[in-house]
Amino acid sequence: MSHDLSSSVQYIKGVGPHRAQLLSRIGINTARDALFYLPYRYEDRSSAKKIIHLSPDKLNTISGRILKTDVISPGSGRSRLKIFEVIITDGSALLTVKWFNQIYLKKVFSPGQEVVLYGMVKHGFRGAGYEMVNPEYEILDGNDEDTNHLHTGRIVPIYRSTEGLSQKQLRNIIFSVLENHLSNIQDPVPAEIIKAYALHDLRESLQNVHFPPASSLEDLNRGTSPFHQRLAFDELFTLQLGLAAIKKGETLEKGILFSPDRRYTNILLKKLPFKLTGAQEKVLSEILNDMRKPVPMNRLIQGDVGSGKTIVALLSMLTAVECGYQAALMAPTAILAEQHYINMHSLIEDLGLSIHLLTGSKKNKGLDTIASGDADIVIGTHALIQESVSFKKLGFIVIDEQHRFGVMQRATLKKKGITPDTLIMTATPIPRTLALTLYGDLDYSIIDELPPNRTPVITRLLYEKHKNIIYTQIEDEAKKGRQIYVVYPVIEESDKTNLKAAITGMEAFRLKFPHLKVGLIHGRMKPAEREEVMRGFKDGNITILVSTTVIEVGVDVPNATLMVIIHAERFGLAQLHQLRGRVGRGSGQSCCILLCYGASEDARSRLDVMVRTNDGFIIAEEDLNIRGPGEFFGTRQSGLPDLKVANLMRDVKILESARKEAFSLIEREPLLESHPQLKSAIEDFWGKRLELFKTA
Repeated sequence: MSHDLSSSVQYIKGVGPHRAQLLSRIGINTARDALFYLPYRYEDRSSAKKIIHLSPDKLNTISGRILKTDVISPGSGRSRLKIFEVIITDGSALLTVKWFNQIYLKKVFSPGQEVVLYGMVKHGFRGAGYEMVNPEYEILDGNDEDTNHLHTGRIVPIYRSTEGLSQKQLRNIIFSVLENHLSNIQDPVPAEIIKAYALHDLRESLQNVHFPPASSLEDLNRGTSPFHQRLAFDELFTLQLGLAAIKKGETLEKGILFSPDRRYTNILLKKLPFKLTGAQEKVLSEILNDMRKPVPMNRLIQGDVGSGKTIVALLSMLTAVECGYQAALMAPTAILAEQHYINMHSLIEDLGLSIHLLTGSKKNKGLDTIASGDADIVIGTHALIQESVSFKKLGFIVIDEQHRFGVMQRATLKKKGITPDTLIMTATPIPRTLALTLYGDLDYSIIDELPPNRTPVITRLLYEKHKNIIYTQIEDEAKKGRQIYVVYPVIEESDKTNLKAAITGMEAFRLKFPHLKVGLIHGRMKPAEREEVMRGFKDGNITILVSTTVIEVGVDVPNATLMVIIHAERFGLAQLHQLRGRVGRGSGQSCCILLCYGASEDARSRLDVMVRTNDGFIIAEEDLNIRGPGEFFGTRQSGLPDLKVANLMRDVKILESARKEAFSLIEREPLLESHPQLKSAIEDFWGKRLELFKTA
């Protein structure tokens, strides 16, 4: 038998073609896959109880000798149910053990055998004594196909499986792989790093993660055993090596050396009705310093809602235009792209420049303008990265809400230019260590200052019975000449949901406040219609703007001081935080009301966080705790490899050490010539994502 790690799992003892198909369903195709297919939890079956001390409705381990076996057909007529029954004793009492419809067991068990059983204990038929139903078993006298004591009498691994593949079969297969293939595993981590962090041996760690010796069940189930932590280090180290390689590769590329003359940016700064904050000035100067270097810029700007990232991005794009290049901004949705376009086009066109919008619905419109270079700035969605889109001289790209795009999409847009500078913006505050993972190949700027005269928004959680309080507050704000947003989760009501909807809401508000102008905006309206409504609201002609989440990002109306979010329990934390950021943009006190129609525990936690704090970073931490990193980042989309062992929240210290060592190693040896195994591990982990590590 081949002991090669890439050999098909089909040839492992106890597998064969049929089971190989089942294993393939759970991602096990090779011996290596099986070695790294880790248990998701563990059960302690190490301490056997005396039969006389068993308690019902609990999982128990017992050992004893078989006195009798039998096949029983309960009921009558056509019932096909057959029960295989065993009577067992351990000297303290007798126990009946039953397996339903597993008649083949009569060939496995026979009187006189010593066995260990693990299963649920129930009250016997008509209350007579106890019985154990469908337990896992191990035969201790050598007649069983597996005498390695993998299933009982120890801490036992539990794997995610698939129909047709029992835990017992999976354990036997993985044990067989460990026996035959573990010795072929080469440790890719350099010896000096293993020594510096006192890491356990890789083979020992794999063996003990699958079949742990007596150790803390809690540590195993939390993934904090020393063996899990060794595997987590390897995973994070390989991840960070990839990010370090991307970053190093970019610094080795020749970029554009911009020499701006400030002719457009100075005019724009004079025209703005506000002064940039110190934080905006600082980040802008970091960007300009990057642009003046002959290597491509890759910088992330993180700033909370309302901190003014967009104007920094616009000034940066204008800097590229001053130098004779085109700039592009890619947003994750058409609505967001349109919002940027609405906010920017009058400013740009007043400078005598041309700005173009490209979304899915405008897919092929104006492609000539972009290709000829007549469009100085292009704003769009994923439509920007289609093959049909080409730029004459793309020198600067901005990617908005990066967590909604993948590393690969970013790379595709960059290929539209010749090593353009890249600026990435996110209004989703991300704890620093996690940003190091998601954006590990980027330089990092934070706009950590809100514009002056901003008063923190007061947030209140109210329920359906409090509607009159809300109406009174709307009336009070309107009397002061202020404006109000009312946000609904859906546009129209349907039979399928009991959610309140924007169109019905608008009609209700018009009846309730006939003396006030009520407007409506939603995603199905044409961009021109939306722009008209937004302009009406901005100019003060509309007092109450009923909306769906289209106003989540990018609208700035300083006179709007009240936001009511209907069915707040239906929104995620990041979205609630974004929506709340639409008010509190002027000097007046603003308020956000979360109107809740009953909520799950998770939703209640989210709403409590919103009431408690305005700090985007605290909100992001809580969001991560509630949703977990996978869902928070949408790692499927992020372009990063999935983490199987490491947990970004739990393993922050390991992440920091792994990052430090990875970046240091790539700095010393960008192509890892003296570490072929490590290079191969990176290829396996990152797959096609890393061009730099392609081997000939």
